[in-house]
Amino acid sequence: MSDKAAPLQGGLFQNYQLKGFFLLVLGVLAFLGVMAWAEFHGLSRRWIGPIFLFSIVMGCAALGIVCRTTDPEEYYVAGRRIPPFFNGMAAAADWMSAASFISLAGALYLQGFSGSRGEPGGLAYVLGWTGGFCLVALLIAPPLRRMNLYTVPDFFAVRFGGRWPRVIAALAAVVCSFTYVVAQIYGVGLIASRLTGVQFEIGIMLGLGGVLVCSFLGGMRAITWTQVAQYVVMFLTFLIPVSWLAYKQMGNPLAPLVYGQQLGKIAALEDKLMASPQEKQVQRIYLERAQNLQIKLENVELALAQERQSLQERLRVMRQNDMDVSQIVDVSRELANLPKDAATAREKWRKTIQEDLQRAQPLGGMPRHTQAFQGDPDGTPAEQTLFSQSRLNFLALMFCLMVGTAGLPHLLTRYYTSPSVADTRRSVVWSLVFIALVYLSAPALAVLVKFEVMNNLVGSRFDDLPVWILQWAKVDPSLVSVSDVNNDGILQFGEIKLGADLIMLATPELGGLPYVVSGLVAAGGLAAALSTADGLLLTISNSLVRDLHFFERWRKNQSPEQRVIVSKFVLMVVAMLAAFVAALKPSQILPLVTASFSLAASALVPAMVLGIFWKGAQRAGAVAGMLTGLGVTLYYLGVNALGGFSGSDPRWWGIEPVCAGVFGVPAGLLATVLVSAVVGRWPDRFKESPTTPHQI
Repeated sequence: MSDKAAPLQGGLFQNYQLKGFFLLVLGVLAFLGVMAWAEFHGLSRRWIGPIFLFSIVMGCAALGIVCRTTDPEEYYVAGRRIPPFFNGMAAAADWMSAASFISLAGALYLQGFSGSRGEPGGLAYVLGWTGGFCLVALLIAPPLRRMNLYTVPDFFAVRFGGRWPRVIAALAAVVCSFTYVVAQIYGVGLIASRLTGVQFEIGIMLGLGGVLVCSFLGGMRAITWTQVAQYVVMFLTFLIPVSWLAYKQMGNPLAPLVYGQQLGKIAALEDKLMASPQEKQVQRIYLERAQNLQIKLENVELALAQERQSLQERLRVMRQNDMDVSQIVDVSRELANLPKDAATAREKWRKTIQEDLQRAQPLGGMPRHTQAFQGDPDGTPAEQTLFSQSRLNFLALMFCLMVGTAGLPHLLTRYYTSPSVADTRRSVVWSLVFIALVYLSAPALAVLVKFEVMNNLVGSRFDDLPVWILQWAKVDPSLVSVSDVNNDGILQFGEIKLGADLIMLATPELGGLPYVVSGLVAAGGLAAALSTADGLLLTISNSLVRDLHFFERWRKNQSPEQRVIVSKFVLMVVAMLAAFVAALKPSQILPLVTASFSLAASALVPAMVLGIFWKGAQRAGAVAGMLTGLGVTLYYLGVNALGGFSGSDPRWWGIEPVCAGVFGVPAGLLATVLVSAVVGRWPDRFKESPTTPHQI
């Protein structure tokens, strides 16, 4: 085909895609309208949820079947012919994972704008994740696209030569991507179990079906168009509830423009709650509970035996007196949930003490929403220290998220699908546009939900609480818990605990919207998790099959089509392993995702950026930098997860473990520079740099 014909074909191809896109939008709106009509005419809620789940999963599977391929160029990079508009939309869907869609608004609800004690975050997530795309556009994506690569480890092989840079980069890509995909599959199980009412583990398998069919059959080509469709669902899902809450509270659906009006009202409600005698009573009870558990820790074996004996005696008396069955069941459950041994009891009670001490604070330990940082720069020495640490953690988290964005393998691979380097830059710009449409609404949603909880939910009688609280508690008690701590029959703010992963999913029910909107929101969360899981699983399988050295001898004897087939089966194995880990519920979504950013930033970005822009970067330097950055980050995450040594505080300068990349990145950068500088003085026969920055 001649060069003159290529643009014409691209234009016709793009027009065809635009028509399909508008048909997709109309189809989603029509489906939502039909479901609303069906609910109005009596369709049971027990059917609405499964219908939404089935539609999302089957839609992914259908696109996988339509786009099935064994051609390596199509499977790995979608033929490098995705227009910037759609590539940006797919990248936005790939980027806005379950963390962004499900947990971001929840984190802002719980942490305010600055983050809370021990949990840096707030607006750092919005600023860091969005700002990271500027680094991608300026430093990373265009040079990588110019090299016509398939995976991120390909860059290290081409730039530095030898096998070790590629192998280490592949292992780093697998580690950070696997951590990320576990969080996505956890979100899949959370939503699928809520939509269908099945157990969490079964919900994981139900939602995972669409991921496997799409990724397994069609690779990047199927994933691209699936992610475009999923972005449409996510955008509508986010737009409808936040617009409804804004209209309900302020008479204007443009939430990002008007939610500031509620900040003053929330501040007044916070003052009222902090002065409330009932709230202070709840705080005292939680403090007493923490103190009682602290006494038990002095002799765990004796305290555990006494508690077990007391519950057994209560149960015996209740059965003798033929008391209410529900009360007997409650005591039996409490007895069954007692720790089995002293070590388990010690760990559980220490964790409960921390939770009770937090809820013994004003506002249940949550910061005031508009507070700049924790503590007070003009207060006591302890308050000044807290202020400095809060500000430092805010900046550290923002740094890790920005640099991590520039190093995430599944995101960078997304830009390999552009037709040209210029289109890659346009794709990044479109990604920012589509992400901003949702991210500008996340702080608004957090504010509107907090006002709804403080103004309308708090003060309700326990026997009149909304049904959704009980339903979500059945899915996972960590998502929502309410208890009448002071036995007054009235819900206080300190008596309700909402998890970050619940806020977005429960918004429609909290705002009184029809259940069909709840189904749509859950479907949007499922789409967010599935879209990111697709790209991550493909990245992991490609890294394992294409990049790791122990496949090198096998690759020489196999055709590209056969390698694609092997990639598909490896993808399936990785998906099942990730599902097993997610079923263990290792953590909430946001901390897992944040840790993966620190890993990607530390292991890949320093050597990658220096390899692009510094001619003196050597193979040995890249190896040393990747190992050092990854090692420092893993050490810091691990030692904090284990609680440090000898009971000491394992944090360095008060930096929280999710910000481990703030140590790993400079360590990796310094190691790359120093080792490269040393090797650069060796004779030329000891150096090997097949591709220089000028060639890139």
